[in-house]
Amino acid sequence: MNLRRRWRAGMAAVLAAVAVTAQAGSYEDFFVAVENDDVPTVSALLRRGFDPNARNPRGQVGLYLALRSDSPRVAELLAAHPQIDIDAANFDGETPLMIAALRGDYHWVLRLLQRDAQINRDGWTPLHYGAAGPNPKVVELLLDEGAEIEARAPDGSTPLMMAAIRGSEQVVDLLLARGASTAPRDARGLRAVDRARGVGRDFLVKRLEPPR
Repeated sequence: MNLRRRWRAGMAAVLAAVAVTAQAGSYEDFFVAVENDDVPTVSALLRRGFDPNARNPRGQVGLYLALRSDSPRVAELLAAHPQIDIDAANFDGETPLMIAALRGDYHWVLRLLQRDAQINRDGWTPLHYGAAGPNPKVVELLLDEGAEIEARAPDGSTPLMMAAIRGSEQVVDLLLARGASTAPRDARGLRAVDRARGVGRDFLVKRLEPPR
């Protein structure tokens, strides 16, 4: 009996080690396939029960990586998965909607909103990211869907401040036309106009000057 028990215990340990190794291989295969827009591999792993919300060592989920890496077919596959967490955030608090907004990807911003992705959240928001991006249509869509135009990031930044340092002129003009205030100051006491000056975007100064 002791020999049989030892044999069973030994076999259980071997099977457990094999399972761990297989899972580790699947984990690596999944994230490589996501970044390469490899639909057959991702689809096969999902059919075998791989978690579509698994995170890589940097805390990024597959859908976020697919959108960041220009993997549209894998992004479609993951977004349609019944178990997908559409608002899963990485360790920096960034969601798929935020990276889509930053990239100015109107199609994916709309697609994620149709899946009820969260627009307003504590800390950095999709509007902050969209305002720092190139596409005013993305910013307009987020505002139309209820994004808070004066949302404050942890450092006190407003979307207008982000547009002042990184966004296009059209994004700055859109936010101003929709009522964004030029008066708020961030945690360092800087306003949008100060932020623009600080990065050499003097062409925005006149329109960002707070009214006297």
